[in-house]
Amino acid sequence: MLIGGGSQSAIVQDLYLAHQGWLQGWLRKKLGCAFEAADLMHDTFIRVLSGQDAGQIREPRAYLTTVAHGLMVNHLRRKELERAYLQALALLPEPETQGPETRALVLETLMEIDALLDGLPPKVRRAFLLSQLEGCTHAEIAADLGVSVSSVRQYLTRAVRQCLSLLL
Repeated sequence: MLIGGGSQSAIVQDLYLAHQGWLQGWLRKKLGCAFEAADLMHDTFIRVLSGQDAGQIREPRAYLTTVAHGLMVNHLRRKELERAYLQALALLPEPETQGPETRALVLETLMEIDALLDGLPPKVRRAFLLSQLEGCTHAEIAADLGVSVSSVRQYLTRAVRQCLSLLL
């Protein structure tokens, strides 16, 4: 079904009115939380509003599901990253813990690093993180990943290129 004519915002409004309840229910089933589902449902429609010509959407539910799924995956990855960071903080002795502002800055930086490495194969991501965060040598990374040292060098080069291309 091709959405009718009109302005982009009017078309998205029609999409919202016709599908927001269904999409929020779909997200609630996936996430198990009505509040997160509502947030992601709204984020989905904001993405649709700022994206391609909504009038060209032929299958609204399939399109909305695709957009919402991508946002949900990013949301879940951020939550897992935050959980891992807070878990690591909990293991630190009391004098080494950080204030809320520092924790927020570190968490924001971790999210930015995660976004920079998004789309890289798992071994490339892991090699980069082991090198940068753990200070592992190329030989240690190769042993951890079960690959050659030259593969580790290639992985690190690829990760650095990815980061530079997104920063420039």
